[in-house]
Amino acid sequence: MSASESGKLAVVAAGGTGGHMFPAEALARALTDRGWRVVLATDARGDQFAHSFPAVERIALNAATFKTTDPIGAIRGGIKIAQGVMQARKAFKRLNPAVVVGFGGYPSLPALLAAMSQHRPTVIHEQNAVLGRVNRLLASRVSAVACAFPTLEKKPAGVTAEVVGNPVRPDIQALAQHAYQAPDRNIRMLVTGGSQGARMLSETVPAAVAQLAENIRERLIVEQQSRPESLDTARAIYADAMVQAQVAPFFRDMASRLAEAHLVVGRAGASTVSELAVAGLPSVLIPLKIAMDDHQTFNAKLLSDVGAAEVLPEDEVSVDALANLLQRLLSDPEGLARRAAAARGVGMPDGAERLADLVEKVAA
Repeated sequence: MSASESGKLAVVAAGGTGGHMFPAEALARALTDRGWRVVLATDARGDQFAHSFPAVERIALNAATFKTTDPIGAIRGGIKIAQGVMQARKAFKRLNPAVVVGFGGYPSLPALLAAMSQHRPTVIHEQNAVLGRVNRLLASRVSAVACAFPTLEKKPAGVTAEVVGNPVRPDIQALAQHAYQAPDRNIRMLVTGGSQGARMLSETVPAAVAQLAENIRERLIVEQQSRPESLDTARAIYADAMVQAQVAPFFRDMASRLAEAHLVVGRAGASTVSELAVAGLPSVLIPLKIAMDDHQTFNAKLLSDVGAAEVLPEDEVSVDALANLLQRLLSDPEGLARRAAAARGVGMPDGAERLADLVEKVAA
């Protein structure tokens, strides 16, 4: 059956990163479970994250990012976006979507512009605590704005956003029912975010762990994502410190590792913060300093404001500072349990369902 033959159809448009695509996929699954058919609009970059995306069709749209200080690049980018809008308009005339949902990133721009030009219902979802540039541009023109965090920086005056949380994968959602067990004998620490260029995490965490008191190190089990070029060094540091550790560039079974973790150390991307809240885990968060509009610092506030996370700015990160912080946290199992409860208190495991409710309301 083709995408235009029966039932309501939603176009989900997302930029070419996992941060945009994974929440889009979670919404697509929620809508599919409700009998909707979903079409994915993205670019070639986004397609690499969409191998399991439940779409009856995929639309490749021209899109581009550019700097306003580069007039030639802006002209070229504008031409590509205009081409993407025409591609989307043609596809929408054929598909007749009941609603178009954008998750940010430049590939979502032509889809939303095309939908608005045809007077179709539109929704945008902002994953971060700061409205991204594309969503900021369109927020005052779409039918509804949904956001993941209770506060939304850079929101245009007069725009109201409905807090729905970040849609998370089913295996992460299931962790909301998993009770946190404070460490008794073994202490399990999960270190994420090191595989995507975070040299600070790859190199500083092992050195900090090596400085911990012996009574902590002998009980500690570390699972750490690391840059490939830092793997051997990290493994050697842990071995010299007599710390049991598994160091790898990427962990596919993240949900099962979160289920066993007593403390997580990582960046403060929207997905990371939302998943820690859903899973109910204490954390040490080191926001990426160069993130657009410092959005990771604002993301981290969801957990730090309730005492669930310790936030360590990049400029304050050192081996000694991290070692002192880890020593304090890992020596206090009751404190970890309190932080875990605080994290769970702000988690929204039903983010995909909440967003699907809003999409159906707008499309009605």
